[in-house]
Amino acid sequence: MEPVLAIRRVSKRFDGTQALDDVSLELYPGEVHTLLGENGAGKSTLIKIMTGIHQPDTGELLLDDKPISIANSAQAQHYGIAAIYQEPMVFPDLNVAENIFISHQNRGAIMRWGNLYRDADAILKRLGVTLDVRSPARGLTLAAQQTVEIAKALSLKTRVLIMDEPTASLSAHEVAQLFKLTRNLRDQGVAILFISHRLEEVFEISDRITIFRDGKRISTGLAHEYTIERAIRDMVGREMESFFHKTLSQPGDVVLSVRGLARQGVFEGVNFDLRAGEVLGFAGLVGSGRTDVALALFGIAPPDAGEIYFQGKRVNITSPEMATQLGIAYVPEDRRQHGLVMPFPIVSNISLPTLRRYINRIGLIDFDRERRTANEFRNRLKIRSESIATPAGKLSGGNQQKVVLSKWLNTRPKLLILDEPTRGIDVGAKSEVHAMINDLAQQGLAILMISSDLPEVLGMSDRILVMREGRQMGIFSRAETTQEVIMTAAMGQEAAS
Repeated sequence: MEPVLAIRRVSKRFDGTQALDDVSLELYPGEVHTLLGENGAGKSTLIKIMTGIHQPDTGELLLDDKPISIANSAQAQHYGIAAIYQEPMVFPDLNVAENIFISHQNRGAIMRWGNLYRDADAILKRLGVTLDVRSPARGLTLAAQQTVEIAKALSLKTRVLIMDEPTASLSAHEVAQLFKLTRNLRDQGVAILFISHRLEEVFEISDRITIFRDGKRISTGLAHEYTIERAIRDMVGREMESFFHKTLSQPGDVVLSVRGLARQGVFEGVNFDLRAGEVLGFAGLVGSGRTDVALALFGIAPPDAGEIYFQGKRVNITSPEMATQLGIAYVPEDRRQHGLVMPFPIVSNISLPTLRRYINRIGLIDFDRERRTANEFRNRLKIRSESIATPAGKLSGGNQQKVVLSKWLNTRPKLLILDEPTRGIDVGAKSEVHAMINDLAQQGLAILMISSDLPEVLGMSDRILVMREGRQMGIFSRAETTQEVIMTAAMGQEAAS
């Protein structure tokens, strides 16, 4: 049997990151093909190439063994390629039938509502679903919205359906319903590319499995040829990088204690202690709740249950200002959107959270003192720039990250929260940031480090807390932890803590 869609030797690079490297993949009609991989493995880039959002640098796509070029989503639709995502893209003020046919432009100038409803009913019956096609989408459950998305794909005569984390927000019962629809589509000859981090679901629904790692295809085979252990090993099988700077030390007193921390619908039951001089790594897949815990601790999105003790005292942190006053600093994941004012110079970015410190007796900014501080951090963190007057937007990613670190270290924190501290920076800058984290811990700073880079978490952490879908799966010591242990816990498998 020939594949309906084949990806041949596709590569894609973004600046310094090789997102896909000589990747090939075949999708066959009447088959559920699951794509597995860590965060950053290249799955999303491949989907975007298949749906016309990105163009490959090299390689080709073949439909029915004929080369095609997909310049945009309309062309993907023309070729019968559609995607549904974790969050359904329905129009809440339109009804079910209108949503199903929203992408159709050939139903005539005059709307024939009877035909529209009849055709929508026919598609839903093909799926074995009973749904009122006249009901507004606003009142639908998430699972029903996913059904509408699948019906929309069927209405377009879709031959290849990409399902990107479609079960992430569904209950067990809703997942069972979705899988029934998926098998129905498969039996009708649709080629399905399924993406999920839930291994138990992968082995329930898959006919074939492909595993990506670091932008490369590591393995492909029939689902029954894989075990959970093999899948995890293929996903995380790389060697630890040699550029981690970690000095083992004896942690000091408890700086932060968290008991039963929760925010309704986001995370629950988070418990840990963090000591002076310790790096506590937070691991887990995207959407596991790691960043949400950090936002709660920094007062951006306060918890609604649980207790926080900072330096032995119970605290109720309701704002970033309160967190900063206590001695908590937070380096956010997105430095360009939330960490820096890009048009501002380095000096202004560094002094921004502590501007009151530079106000003199007559209420004006003491620019000399402000510049001295900025130059001290520029030298200490080796920020490469023409001067401290250089706008943050003109710096490389690594130097921007150093400015964000400088900004928050200037608040003289007792606890530093680092969310994806080396995302989007090159290997050399990563090494410098790792050395900096190690030095700060040696100086007695308590560090909570969130990272999707498993070697980074393992290389820099004294202990690792793993989260999955808003729940704490366990805390592991450096000595007992491997990449397999972390991924096993992050995917909800049994793991000792």
